[in-house]
This record gives sequence, C-alpha cells and structure tokens, in this order.
Amino acid sequence: MTEPRHSKGGPLARSAMAYVLAGGRGSRLMELTDRRAKPAVYFGGKSRIIDFALSNAINSGIRRIGVATQYKAHSLIRHLNRGWNFLRPERNESFDILPASQRISEDMWYRGTADAVYQNLDIIDGTGVEYMVILAGDHIYKMDYELMLKQHVEQNADVTIGCLEVPRMEATGFGVMHVDEQDRIVAFVEKPKDPPGIPGNPEMALASMGIYVFSMKFLTEELNRDANDPNSSRDFGKDIIPHIVKHGKAVAHRFPASCVRSEHEKESYWRDVGTVDAYWEANIDLTDVVPALDLYDQEWPIWTFAEITPPAKFVHDAEGRRGTAISSLVSGGCVVSGATAKHSLLYTGVRINSYSSVENAVILPYVEVGRSAQLKNVVIDRGVIIPEGLVVGEDPELDAKRFRRTDKGICLITQPMIDKLKL
Repeated sequence: MTEPRHSKGGPLARSAMAYVLAGGRGSRLMELTDRRAKPAVYFGGKSRIIDFALSNAINSGIRRIGVATQYKAHSLIRHLNRGWNFLRPERNESFDILPASQRISEDMWYRGTADAVYQNLDIIDGTGVEYMVILAGDHIYKMDYELMLKQHVEQNADVTIGCLEVPRMEATGFGVMHVDEQDRIVAFVEKPKDPPGIPGNPEMALASMGIYVFSMKFLTEELNRDANDPNSSRDFGKDIIPHIVKHGKAVAHRFPASCVRSEHEKESYWRDVGTVDAYWEANIDLTDVVPALDLYDQEWPIWTFAEITPPAKFVHDAEGRRGTAISSLVSGGCVVSGATAKHSLLYTGVRINSYSSVENAVILPYVEVGRSAQLKNVVIDRGVIIPEGLVVGEDPELDAKRFRRTDKGICLITQPMIDKLKL
C-alpha cells in the first residue's frame, strides 16, 4: 500500500500542526504548582513536563506548533521562549504561544479545551495546515505522531483518539473508549464506574490519552458548531468527542502502535505525573540501572532549554565527608561537597554541603542543602535553602506537621514551609 502523504507531497506531519493544551492548573501537585502551571513543572533532571509533547512533535516531523496557556503561565512562557524559539517562518515553520487573551470576548478566557482552539482559529488558519494534532501538555511519554496521522488518513476517520490499554477497573479515572472489533469507537464514557472492556480482551479497557487527530477542515466545522451550542461546556472530552462518536466516525489509536522505544525500553512508557507521589516515583525510577524511560536515546531526543552551566563537581575525600553520588542523576552546575546523594535527582545548580545525605530525593534547581542535613523520600521545590541539621524522613508525625507529607510518605518541601520553622 502506498503510504499516505499530504497534498503537497512528503510526510503527513509536514502538513500538520501540533496544538498543545498547556493551561492546566495541576492542583494535585499541591505547592509545586503554586507558582507555575503543571506543564512547566520540572522533570527528569533538566526538562519540563511539556518538553515531552513538544519533542514528540519535532521528532515526528511536525514543524508548526501552537501552545495554549492560561494558568500561572509566566514560567512556562519564559521556558518556551528560551528553549523553543528555533523554528523559523522562512522554513515554513512556526511556534506560537497563545495565552488566553479575551480575543473573542472581553469577559471570556478559555472556557474549555475546545474553546482554547476555537478562540485561535484565525491564527491557525493562517498556517495553511491540513491536519491538527491536539495534545495534552502534562504527560511523560515518547510517541511518533506521524504513525497516528497515517492511521487517521488510511481509515478516513473524522477523529482519531490516542488510547492506552489499562486494566479495566483502573480506568475509572479516565475517559474510556467502548470500541468494536475494528477499534471504531461506539461510545465514549467519562470516568465510568464500570468501564467497558476491549473486544477479545475484556479485562482491559482503552483509556483516552487526550491526543486527538482531525483534518483541519472538519475540526473547524465542529468547533463552530459547538460554539453555537448554548449547552456546551466547550470541551473536547465532554462535548466534541461524544458528538463525533454519535454522528461521525471516531477511531481509537492504540499507543503501542506508535510508542517510541529504544533497545533498552521494555514497555510502552506513559505516565501522568499529576500527584506528588506519582511525580516523585517517575523521577526516582530514572535512577534505576535500566530505567523504564530511556532519556539517553539519541534517536528520539527530549529537547529543552539548555541552560549554560559548569560541570557537576564532587569534592572532599575524608571519612564521613566524601562527595559521592550513587545511582543518581546529577545535572550541570551541581556541587556535592563532602556529602552523599543516593537514588536521587539533582537538578541544575543544586549544592549539597558537607556531612549531609540525600536519599530518594528529587531536588529541583538551585536548592542549597545545609551541613549535616539528612533528607530521605523528599521533593524539594526550586530555590529552597535547607537549614543545617534538618532531618526529614525519620519521624512521620513531625514531618507531617512541618511539610506536605503524602499518604505514601513523600515530603514536599517549599521555602515558605522552611521559613515557618524559623519563627
């Protein structure tokens, strides 16, 4: 079979736009999103969460990208401007940051995910793209969107929806696709108590990844129709997709069919790091000898803002005062001075001073850990100054009084929490 190509020739991705919905509040990440949107939260030692969706788009061959922002977007916009400004109009490329700006009405911000696209249709129309790939900006995964575009065209679908296969009773927190034997979606159920199983595999269900492929012409018609419906909440999952399932052709695209894996990755990796526990676990998993997510895959690099920093440094070599890191990721600009890091991620510019130890720690940029501190099972927000001798991870009751402690025993530490200790 001849591979689908867009009307000008070449891969479909060259005639597609990736539109990233990055306005999420991310309230389940607690204080980590007090000053930043969830897509702007750090991940993996030097990246931000949104870098995964954007890198997937670039690596898939998509050269027109839009990012819709809304909630506490300053750090996100700054990151995008610094790290993603290499796309050039003279090469038929574009990168547009699209904050909610009351462009349609003076009293209306983005009312839902569909509205975040509808309000910018005039900007999108100016790019001349034929296909639209709608993406969530807050998940960790590697995926070739070109393969999803090909399925969309081959099956002549109105919408193609990226789906995860999950154990059926674990799908109650997702939008779930009820499909027939050809993976055509016959019903879309939002957070069902009894999710429908997959034909031939009834113990598994197809959960929506929040990834949608449309032809631009069809999407424009649907968004205009929805905008004129007074009962709509202007949301893809609640309004647009159920309408297409009922009146058009909606098809499921199974994630393993386009998941990108290196030779070291055994599973199709996808994570929603939407809680402190999930965020900590996904980061700490990267310290495994062979982690489930390979960040070292040069064939599918994760692009980001590459901050200019000096190399990481380890100093002192006396008993009890030896700069060491064991099964840890240590970023540029870090100084481990007579201290020990074990199964930890040290983001850019972290300094750990003498006689201290950190274990199972996710330490965001420019944290300073004072002398003789002992920290275990922690997430430390950017720029926090840990006082000398602080002990976290040994007394659950004391930790819960001073910091945000999860049910699984992970302590989130921010500077305001540290400041209260000094009162």
